[in-house]
Amino acid sequence: MKILILTFYCKPDLCAGSFRSSAFINALRPLLKDNDSVDVITTMPNRYNTFRREADPVEVNGNINIIRIQLPPHKSGFFDQGRAFFTYFIKTIKYTKGRDYNVVFATSSRLFTAFLGAVIARMKGARLYLDIRDIFTDTMKSLLSPPISWVVLPIFILVERFTVSTADKVNLVSEGFRGYFENIAPEKEFSFFTNGIDKEFTGVSFEKDRPTDRKIITYAGNIGQGQGLEKIIPLIAKMTEHENEFWIIGDGGMRSALEDNLKKQGVTNVVLYDPVGREDLIKFYRQSDYLFLHLNDCTAFEKVLPSKIFEYAATGKPIIAGVSGFAGKFISENVENAAVFKPCDHEDFLSKLKLLSSEGQDRGEFVRHNTSTFIMRQMAQDFMGVMNPQITQIYADKI
Repeated sequence: MKILILTFYCKPDLCAGSFRSSAFINALRPLLKDNDSVDVITTMPNRYNTFRREADPVEVNGNINIIRIQLPPHKSGFFDQGRAFFTYFIKTIKYTKGRDYNVVFATSSRLFTAFLGAVIARMKGARLYLDIRDIFTDTMKSLLSPPISWVVLPIFILVERFTVSTADKVNLVSEGFRGYFENIAPEKEFSFFTNGIDKEFTGVSFEKDRPTDRKIITYAGNIGQGQGLEKIIPLIAKMTEHENEFWIIGDGGMRSALEDNLKKQGVTNVVLYDPVGREDLIKFYRQSDYLFLHLNDCTAFEKVLPSKIFEYAATGKPIIAGVSGFAGKFISENVENAAVFKPCDHEDFLSKLKLLSSEGQDRGEFVRHNTSTFIMRQMAQDFMGVMNPQITQIYADKI
């Protein structure tokens, strides 16, 4: 069997999509027969300009070949990201020309990796398994303004419908996506293999080495329009400057806006760090008193389930999350010593922070049921079942 895996990000790149695709590839290995072959087409590490890792353009490991495409420089803006995706799209089509595949797996937070998978599956007469990590069109409705939205949204909707209708199986990373995609394709079968806790965050002590004069509240992740940090961090930092210090670890298209707002309001208790590898990130978590999560106040984000929830929960640290909808419900029902406040509402943040215990929380049961290794094993089983339903039971015996 010949398998094609499409993922814009893969290790050693630094983001949730990279960690997820790498975990899936590892889970797929024991399912492969000697005569099976897997081509993984991804990109050279490019997630952040401030965090670069070297990687080989071609990496061969047994019957798995990883091909990394070099992209033009970009800074996470809408148009330069579009240029980067166009390069990935064209070079992937070129690479797969003349090669046959039985099944295509495409994992996509942005719509066009999934669309690329649909195009290649149609061209090759292959089956298609989609792993949808975000509702791109719904997000763009919230973030784009006229007249740009008038031009591009109808195109996005057509691409989205073509992509989903082509798939033989669709996995949705959040059950909050169910209604949206059932409306698009009511006849489709959906599964819900979420993000999970990667092995680097299990079996690790996150106990703080020493107390600090001010409580340290840490955010780690992307700093983009979707997070809306520039709308909330300057306000809550200024209002609690004697009690709290904020550590913001990451990069993204809205980092400069965040820096500008901090300067305008004269905020002195926020420290911004460039993205770091996971070993260093664990050190930051260890010294933190609270972990902070935030999504912008957009209707589209009421359906998502951020991967950061799982990572934060593994530390046992108190979590303060500015989220709504499905993510808020998930945290309230599943994560102990975590408080949910209304996105972009600084007063609600202050009131909910007071409800949290500053002590660590044993979330062992949550961790055991949400490791990415276990979740990806189930997903790999589901994927292989698209070609051979008998593999489901064979792999189930190995779990």
